[in-house]
Amino acid sequence: MNLKDYAPFTGLLIFGNIENLILASQGAVAGVDPFILGGLSLIAVIIWLLIGTYGTKVAIQYADYIEIIGGVAIILLGMQSMLEACGII
Repeated sequence: MNLKDYAPFTGLLIFGNIENLILASQGAVAGVDPFILGGLSLIAVIIWLLIGTYGTKVAIQYADYIEIIGGVAIILLGMQSMLEACGII
């Protein structure tokens, strides 16, 4: 497997990382202990790295569907965090 195999997932990688930053900032604003938040974030990143590395071999044939579903999830989580930040929900 080479880097070209991961190309269909580039959008999810970029926007998923942005979403991780948004969720981490929500935790910081909520007053979560930064060491716990950092540790949990590191664990989540390692798990996603493993899933991404080994799951790509299986999921490459479904890349278009995965990108659509992932994009929708990222948009919904982003909207939720913005609404919470504005105090609407």
